[in-house]
Amino acid sequence: MALQRIDKLLTSMGLCSRREAAAAARGGAVSVDGEICRDASRKVDPQHSCVTFRGKPVGYTEHVYLMMHKPTGVLCATKDREQKTVLDLLPAQYRSRGVFPVGRLDKDTSGLLLLTDDGALGHALTSPRRHVPKVYRALADGVLGAADAAAFADGLVLGDGTVCRPAELQIDDVSGAQSRVTVTVHEGMYHQVRRMLAARGAPVRTLMRVSEGPLALDPQLAPGSWRALEQGEVDILRACCGQNTENSP
Repeated sequence: MALQRIDKLLTSMGLCSRREAAAAARGGAVSVDGEICRDASRKVDPQHSCVTFRGKPVGYTEHVYLMMHKPTGVLCATKDREQKTVLDLLPAQYRSRGVFPVGRLDKDTSGLLLLTDDGALGHALTSPRRHVPKVYRALADGVLGAADAAAFADGLVLGDGTVCRPAELQIDDVSGAQSRVTVTVHEGMYHQVRRMLAARGAPVRTLMRVSEGPLALDPQLAPGSWRALEQGEVDILRACCGQNTENSP
């Protein structure tokens, strides 16, 4: 692990600004391996040095990986001047680390959203070349059946000429003039599931993403809540998009 300046370490963990770190060190609020350190420019090994800030240990992690149950009505963006974003649902310590949503869910779609500051993994999960499957459950107006499932399997051509990769449409229930379906896509085009169902005459009423790759939404997470991923969950995400997991912590 490369050595890091103490002020950079504290800033990367979202604990304070560099100026605040320098002031805290001068005031004796920073210690390294049990000894007060008044020089915030000192370099330490974050994984092996015991650094405390204002009496609390600094638990260093190179990257953060979060699972959120995105609620409807919230933008899948890092910031917006007028509307609430998914980052507004996180503590400041994560926002200051540069956490970003992996892919996008539109404002009216809920469900599984991954957030991280690991750019390499985020890119791999959203790369069209990886074909990482994403599973959605939808309530749509209209009666869908076997012909629609076959059309999805063949690869739909949308009204604007967009060609979709083959996808899976499972009819879960048909009641009256509405259908409950599960859709699995292997790409991430703009409003893809909504546009595909609309192309079959079934506009979407509600849409929820339930899984991405091998990772399913934690049923214990209420809309708007989140949790950190366990290391095993991070490893299976890396494996599904071809990243090496041998050196993961």
